[in-house]
Amino acid sequence: MLIAGAFFVCLFSAVDSQAQGPIGTCEEAAELAVLPSPVAPWKGAPLRVIFAAEKPMEGELSLIAPDGSVAAKSRERQGGPPYFWFAEVASPAAGTWHATLARDRAPAECSTITREIAVRAVEPPRPRATDGSLWPLRNTWNRETENLYSAWIEKLFDAPLDAAPSWPALHEVLRDRSRNVLFNHLGLREDQMGLIIRPDCADLPYFLRAYFAFKMGLPFGYAKCTRGGAGEGPKCYEWWNIQNLEEARLAPAAPPEQIAVPRPLLDVFGRPAAQPAIAVAPKPPAPPRMLSLAAAKQMGLAPAFGQYLRQTVADGVHSGSGRTAASDDNTDYYPVPLNQETLRPGTVYADPYGHLLVLVRRVPQSGGAAGVFLAVDGQPDGTVARKRFWRGNFLFAQDPALGGPGFKRFRPIVRENNGALRRLTNAEIAKDPQYGDFSLDQARLGIEDFYDRMDDVMSPAPLDPVRAIKEVITSLDEQVKTRVTSVENGRKFQSSGRGDADMPDGAAIFETTGAWEDFATPSRDLRLLIAIDVVRTFPDRVARRPDRYAMPEEKSVADVKAELESVLASELSARKFSYTRSDGSAWTLALKDVVDRTAALEMAYNVNDCVELRWGAADKSDEAATCKRRASAGQRAKMTEYRAWFHERRRPPRG
Repeated sequence: MLIAGAFFVCLFSAVDSQAQGPIGTCEEAAELAVLPSPVAPWKGAPLRVIFAAEKPMEGELSLIAPDGSVAAKSRERQGGPPYFWFAEVASPAAGTWHATLARDRAPAECSTITREIAVRAVEPPRPRATDGSLWPLRNTWNRETENLYSAWIEKLFDAPLDAAPSWPALHEVLRDRSRNVLFNHLGLREDQMGLIIRPDCADLPYFLRAYFAFKMGLPFGYAKCTRGGAGEGPKCYEWWNIQNLEEARLAPAAPPEQIAVPRPLLDVFGRPAAQPAIAVAPKPPAPPRMLSLAAAKQMGLAPAFGQYLRQTVADGVHSGSGRTAASDDNTDYYPVPLNQETLRPGTVYADPYGHLLVLVRRVPQSGGAAGVFLAVDGQPDGTVARKRFWRGNFLFAQDPALGGPGFKRFRPIVRENNGALRRLTNAEIAKDPQYGDFSLDQARLGIEDFYDRMDDVMSPAPLDPVRAIKEVITSLDEQVKTRVTSVENGRKFQSSGRGDADMPDGAAIFETTGAWEDFATPSRDLRLLIAIDVVRTFPDRVARRPDRYAMPEEKSVADVKAELESVLASELSARKFSYTRSDGSAWTLALKDVVDRTAALEMAYNVNDCVELRWGAADKSDEAATCKRRASAGQRAKMTEYRAWFHERRRPPRG
């Protein structure tokens, strides 16, 4: 078995060299990367292939069987950048397959690019853990693997633009073999083992990166960082990786426990005396359950990976990990320029108030429609949802006490000649031809400058102002419908009989653990209030920057603003949604109701209130008639005290 395991590692290297390495100037000029899955194809598993290219090109991907027949083909080019094609054969025949990309309008010598893929007749040996690493390393982070990572991310969360897909947990997405190109990629049936993967917003970027690295044999690590405070942003002080797992730490020793002497004592007059106390050292606390390399090897690759995500990575990272200063080298993320080439799937957005999102797709501007960036985020209740980039979802502010916000990418991890892993510095990234995208530009932008720049990146050509305001209203509509799910999860928590959720004090309402974090919505509601402001003031924004929009020649700026205000009123009234009341009945509201209830929504985030109150229902109204539950007077008093944060649309910094 040891020989078989060693052979399998060599086999991986051979397959990767054959199927992914550049072969000739045509591939190099096109900057192509090819990913066949599974890593060791055989006739008993579907064969999936991705061709990813750095530069835009047109063409058709074909999977040609050993007998020369075309088993699958696709002209659908996705992404940009990177651009990619995907094809799949459910039951491939054993033998040598050819994955061929026939390029349109390419030089004759480069019109067809082909990679051979060997498909076995029998199931290959299963991969096994190796000494000194949580999983075997067989690849390096570079332009090819980064492009494949982006393509995998986009395919994973693909859905029509007008959809607003949401999943109860990340494992629901990963178990969907129609989405996940790397489903059972290692041949371990690893995606059919029932692993529970429920990241929050801070975990989600790391979980996606770790999952891809695990499947592809790439390095992975994470930094232990502070959350910031006392006027300073987060800083990272330790880095752990798959060759150097984080060690368990004992909690600080507790003070000696005072206990009574076990038998009665008499005083000098023979009366019972007060029982003296003696100091007894407490039992040492049990160390936290941390994964070791030895334990991981015993568990097997897939179970060890699942435990590593849930118990090590999830406990090690938080929202402060993404808010580190832009110029800091000792971080997991580095900032990038704001342009279409760098804002690709897998790029992380860190807002200054502690939320993280992952870009999954760019939709270019076309046919009068605005360009769109789509992203996913995780919520404390485990939900993963896709949403559009806009001011209501992606908050931006410049405050050193909050850290460095903006778009960032994972810092490349390289393997030294001695086998040790390390992260590239900012200067190394800037000079590396595989990356070269480190930039401090975002750190120099004010709030309005940032959003103006993003508008220019998404839609380089002027936008029709009426169409633009409808796009903004659509974004608000999506955000409100996402809140429906969050509030409904809170209603189900109330119905579970688990009692009230404890409400933290002060700024901790935005950042805590337990039922409050899972089901209360202070952070989400603060973003919703900001989103409402954006929609309300959009006509003013057009008037402030008319050159950004395709203004009709026969209309003045004032005329266009008046038209937009009319469109806003009609659209808000026309767009409707429903939520479930306390008694299980449905109640329908219009977006206009949400906008009109802005003041009530400043006090609507408490999971201990009925859902009717959380949607701002007026007291003694028909809508509120089914409300049977309210937060305690003490919690309501806290909410009144904290209301200014929501009214002023500002999240307080950590103390």
